[in-house]
Amino acid sequence: MTKVSWSRFMFSTSLILVLAACSSDEPSDEASSDDSGTVTEESADDSANESAETEPKVTEFEPAFPEQTRAPEVETETELDVEVVAEGLGVSWGMEEFEPNRLLVTQRDSAELLIVNLEDGSVSDPIEGTPEVNNEDQGGLLDVTIAPDFEESRTVFLTFSQDLEGGTVTAVGKGVLSEDEASLEDFEVIFQATPAYDGTLHYGGRIIFDEDGNLFLTTGERSDVPIRERAQDLDAYLGKVIHITQDGEPVESNPFVEDEDALDGIYSYGHRNIQGVDFNPATGDLWIVEFGPQAGDELNIIEPGSNYGWPIVSYGIEYSGELINDGIAEHESQGFVEPVYYWDPTSAPSGMSFYDNDAIPEWENNLFIGGLMPNYVVRVVIEDDIIVGEERLLTDEGERFRDILVTEDGALIASTDGGKVYRVTAAD
Repeated sequence: MTKVSWSRFMFSTSLILVLAACSSDEPSDEASSDDSGTVTEESADDSANESAETEPKVTEFEPAFPEQTRAPEVETETELDVEVVAEGLGVSWGMEEFEPNRLLVTQRDSAELLIVNLEDGSVSDPIEGTPEVNNEDQGGLLDVTIAPDFEESRTVFLTFSQDLEGGTVTAVGKGVLSEDEASLEDFEVIFQATPAYDGTLHYGGRIIFDEDGNLFLTTGERSDVPIRERAQDLDAYLGKVIHITQDGEPVESNPFVEDEDALDGIYSYGHRNIQGVDFNPATGDLWIVEFGPQAGDELNIIEPGSNYGWPIVSYGIEYSGELINDGIAEHESQGFVEPVYYWDPTSAPSGMSFYDNDAIPEWENNLFIGGLMPNYVVRVVIEDDIIVGEERLLTDEGERFRDILVTEDGALIASTDGGKVYRVTAAD
């Protein structure tokens, strides 16, 4: 186990931003890696706010309200320890603590489910019985969570990209973890986010249980033109937040169950590629983070039945440098929900977790988001649903931070595409 300690957990925020690829997950975006003509200097007002963002803006869009982007920089005062508790893994896409300091961790490309012990850094053999996946580009074994009654049922839920006739879908399945932890038994697919599409990008795939024991699933709009337009369609599960039971059926209270032209499982729509989801412990609201185009990554509070605008409006632009829909950015005037916050330039956000713990008091109810490019973990400070501060952590590690988790004892855990699992705790 490798351990690194800082007397103060201070990290540099001056990073060189490669505008091209928010992540190597998006090969179609990398083709525009030399597009730089759209870069503008950040405004004098931004500089006066001492923003956590040091790079110039990509777009010329103005936020709908001052706190919507480029928040002031904050700094953790608590002395922290950072440990690499496991390494040598693959793309560790999703994590779940199923026993104290023991994690289920998915391996995207190999479709393996592993157990990582945070106490001694040990990693189990792959658990048998995981589903077959399509692991091209962004596909593979994605998220993992456990049933609310896991101690009795031992039921584990997985999301993954599945081959169907006509292409691939984001799928949800469940199985029972055997007593010897060697296999998932009786695994079955309970939901498929149709229609299938012959592409390998933007699966979304995060899952979380609500207080009633039902699942929220996030999906992507599959990236390409014109399929991405279906994020606006209520007869497609693409670019949506979906609300289903543990058997994959629509929750009866969903907002569109009385609409004959809409799919009953849809909870919200108009999303691009939702990569993180969690409940705000201070309010109980469901928050998501979604991967934008070039700039325009969004942090949203989900309201049932609401439309979040993609691909009609965006605070980002195409990777070619062209405007999206003639450059309409403001959401509310078009009848869409404004993002609580957006990043310009991109943070390439992935998994996220609220810090619902008092082990590090100054972090309580803060939001932590993995960044794929630039490579850092974002700490977001929230007051009354307004972003009042940002901090960039682990900037010197050079890792693409894929998922974030807060353990029962208050450790912040971050997994990476480079196969590492980090633990951040208060020193002493």
